[in-house]
Amino acid sequence: MPKVPDLPYRPCVGIMLVNMDGHVFVGQRLDNKVEAWQMPQGGIDPGEDPRTAALRELGEETGIVPDHVNIIAQTKDEHFYDLPDELVGQIWGGKYRGQRQIWYLARFGGTDADINIATAHPEFRAWKWTPPESLPDLIVPFKKKLYRDLLKEFGHLI
Repeated sequence: MPKVPDLPYRPCVGIMLVNMDGHVFVGQRLDNKVEAWQMPQGGIDPGEDPRTAALRELGEETGIVPDHVNIIAQTKDEHFYDLPDELVGQIWGGKYRGQRQIWYLARFGGTDADINIATAHPEFRAWKWTPPESLPDLIVPFKKKLYRDLLKEFGHLI
């Protein structure tokens, strides 16, 4: 197996979806045993535009259609995070050291009835709306800095 510093970052997108009350959508992953919640995120397919990937991932994970989403902002730069050493060989076939992500802030214009996490390939076992300031406390430890950075960048727009 290659040394971790030699591995690339997986190209990804994430979406901070905010409802009309200013709360953020988070889901609890099916494949995680810890009590952690995260915002929708996922890989960018080869040749796919990041904005298109973000809307696709949102739909795949939440059932939310693009008509119910208004993208407000995109991160100025990519955000990076590294996996803990014990996860590097277990996730994504051991090909990546972590992720490089473009994030979008989006306003949700639908209702809770428009959310359905029982998708074709479900990723979440539960979901909720949470105040933005609680995000770093809900995520797995190795993504806390990422979530704090996103709040700094998007906070004034929420």
